[in-house]
Parts: sequence; C-alpha cells; structure tokens
Amino acid sequence: MNKIQEFSAQTMVIDAEAEVEKITAALRRQLRGLRRRGLVVGISGGIDSSVSTALAVRAVGADKVFGIFMPENDSDPLSLALGQKLAGTFGVQTVIEDIGPALAAMGCYRRRDDFIRSVVPAYGEDWASKLVINNASENGGYNISSLVVQSPDGQQEKIRLTPEAYLGIVAATNMKQRTRKQFEYYHADRLNFAVVGTPNRLEYDQGFFVKNGDGAADVKPIAHLYKTQVYQLADYLGVPAEIRQRPPTTDTFSLAQTQEEFYFSLPYNLMDLCLYALNHNISAADTAKATNLGEDQVQHVWADIAAKRKTTKALHEPPLLVEPVKDFLS
Repeated sequence: MNKIQEFSAQTMVIDAEAEVEKITAALRRQLRGLRRRGLVVGISGGIDSSVSTALAVRAVGADKVFGIFMPENDSDPLSLALGQKLAGTFGVQTVIEDIGPALAAMGCYRRRDDFIRSVVPAYGEDWASKLVINNASENGGYNISSLVVQSPDGQQEKIRLTPEAYLGIVAATNMKQRTRKQFEYYHADRLNFAVVGTPNRLEYDQGFFVKNGDGAADVKPIAHLYKTQVYQLADYLGVPAEIRQRPPTTDTFSLAQTQEEFYFSLPYNLMDLCLYALNHNISAADTAKATNLGEDQVQHVWADIAAKRKTTKALHEPPLLVEPVKDFLS
C-alpha cells in the first residue's frame, strides 16, 4: 500500500506544463463559445496579470492579445515599468490609459480625502495614506480596519476608523477598479476581444475583488489556482524575475500596502496551505505542522476564511431577478 503523502508545501506543487496546456486549451474553447477573436488583459506589473498575459499569448498568439496599463495618481511607477517589461517579453501590443484625470473628475480622490479628514482633520493633498487590517488571529476573532496616515514630514500615525469613514474610503477607492474595467471593455469591444480576469483562487474564494470592477471579466483562467501555483506557472512561462520576486501589493493607496496588510490573515503561501487544508478536510494538527502555526492559529484562520466567504458572497452573485427568465438560447 502506498504511503499517504504528508501534507506540506510540496502538496501545492503542480505539473506546470500540463496545467498550461489545460488552461490554454480552455481559453481557446471559451473564445470560440464567446465568438471573440482575442483577449484583452489589464497589466498591473503583478504576478497574476503577468501569468494571465503569458497564458493568453500561449493560447492565441501575441498578435491576438492586447494589454492595457492603467496608472493613476497613487500608482507606484515601478508597476508600469514592470508591466512594460512583461509586455516586451511576450511581444504584446499595449496602450497606456492614465485614469488619474477621470478619477479626479469623478471626485475619487476628493471623496476619499473628505472621509479621511473626518478622522484626521489635518489631512491634506501632501499627505499619504493606506488602510490596514489587524487580523482575526490577533484580535479574538475580529478583523479591525485602521487608517495609516503619513504627514509631509514623514511621521506616520495609525487611527481606528469609524464604520462610516471606512466604508466611504473603500467606496471612493473602488472607483479605481471600476474605471479600469471600463477601459478594458472599451478596447475589448472595439477589437471584438474578450476580457481576461486575473484573480487567483485565494482572491476569488475570499472575495478580494471589486464587484463590476476587477471582478468583472469574460474569462478567469487562473481562478482555480492557488497563488503559490500561479508563481510556479510564472517560472515555467518565463515571466521576468523582477515580477516574480516583487512582493504582492495592492498598488491602490498612496502609501505602499501589501495584500497581507489590507486583507489576508497571513502571507499568501501560508494562506494557500490553510485554504487548501480547509477545502480538503485536512486536520488542524497536520495544517499546523505544515505551516509552523499553532493549532489555535489555524482555527482562527479557518474562521476568518469562513467569515470572508459569508461576507463577500454577494460579490459572486449575478443580478437577482423576481422570477426566472427563460434563456432564449436553450
């Protein structure tokens, strides 16, 4: 009898070549079903959009992939530089759509700053900020959001937010993702292409996306892959090392912000293991051994995963109808 493999980081290792073949075949099949000629990708300079771009090129060829860079006032210039290097590596035609002026015209920055000033009256245009979360494993099962502000002299302060201020800051910031999606669909419509969504399994499962923003797409080729597996494909596909080595970032706020600070309880590699274990009924003891966490910490992370699934369930839902409407194609 074969010995059951011990649960560890090795459990997450996949056959990259076979996985690429499976995904690219699915993309070609999906494009035929959608009656579209190619694929549009919003390229952020991060690992997920980079792998999605490389997969799109493998599936349909570089001449049928169109990349869009969409920087705004708070974007890190490194994101654009890395995105351009990625596009050059895979020979993808691209365009830069600076969404900063559109966001300013809609009041994105002003609305956000007004909510920040409700808790930090001195906050001005020469200040910087980000949202952070004190995760549930450190706060008795509760995720507590705070605001970090930096004054012009470089002094930082962490402030507990009121619910109104938190929701207002998030609502204003979500304009960024929704504006980017408008440009993706503009280019997709003019080219008769489909829009590629770039969430990995961890983000998709935990609702780490904006509804009708980065959550909107025609195809989502890596949503079934844990983030550690996305990195495996990046290595196999030849994504530039600078992108593979860059820590995951939201690149949304004026202060540098990691995904762990903003949303997840743990670094992505440990979150992957905890999520995988929960999905495959692996015990807390075995999960703790694989992650070097305590069993109580694992239980807290699982509780946080369940809470986020419940809280973000509506993000996955299509529009709700009063009664079913027959599909005319059926």
